[in-house]
Amino acid sequence: MEIFYKIMTKSVSCCQPPKENEKLGGIKGILYGLLPHTFCLAFVVASIIGATAATAFFKKLLLLPNFFEILVGLSLVFATLSAVFYLKRNSLFSVKGVKSKWKYLSILYGTTILVNLLFFSVIFPRVANLSYGRSIILSQTGNVSQVTIQVQIPCSGHAPLIIDELKKLPGIGEIKFQMPNQFTVGYDSSKTNPGEIISAEIFQSYPATLGGE
Repeated sequence: MEIFYKIMTKSVSCCQPPKENEKLGGIKGILYGLLPHTFCLAFVVASIIGATAATAFFKKLLLLPNFFEILVGLSLVFATLSAVFYLKRNSLFSVKGVKSKWKYLSILYGTTILVNLLFFSVIFPRVANLSYGRSIILSQTGNVSQVTIQVQIPCSGHAPLIIDELKKLPGIGEIKFQMPNQFTVGYDSSKTNPGEIISAEIFQSYPATLGGE
């Protein structure tokens, strides 16, 4: 937290070249853009290394309603506070000051928003499809089936949670996530069926509907 505070309140002299100021705004924007996603990334890491207690802890956070929306909102709040501190410490907290530092502020907010979009549209979908956790080779059973499930998740950041919970069910094989909320689940039809899959506990928090088999 001390490092975070220093970054937020770091004074930048008005005598510094504009490029250095803009670079600092980009660094801060990346930091604030990353903040909302640390919990989901921590959940994925805990799942990969098999840290059950940590996975259970982060799962509780991910199950909170509108959890990611709140954190994304906080990232913009942090960016705004950073902008206010920057302008005040450089005696530019005015409409004229904002206009004179529009490049810095544009980079700060633009980077924050860009990092959020990058996570939602690229990183989380790819992370969700990583082969972590327990998997079953269904091709050797001769009873391979697939079912498509549409899950009402608030964002792609929740896809790793859905996959992790589904892999706990018996007879579940490869699971593929596709934006924005579709999961293709491979399963052994001698061990489970779509009805049992759709009845998984996770779908009490995030309702799901079946597609075609």
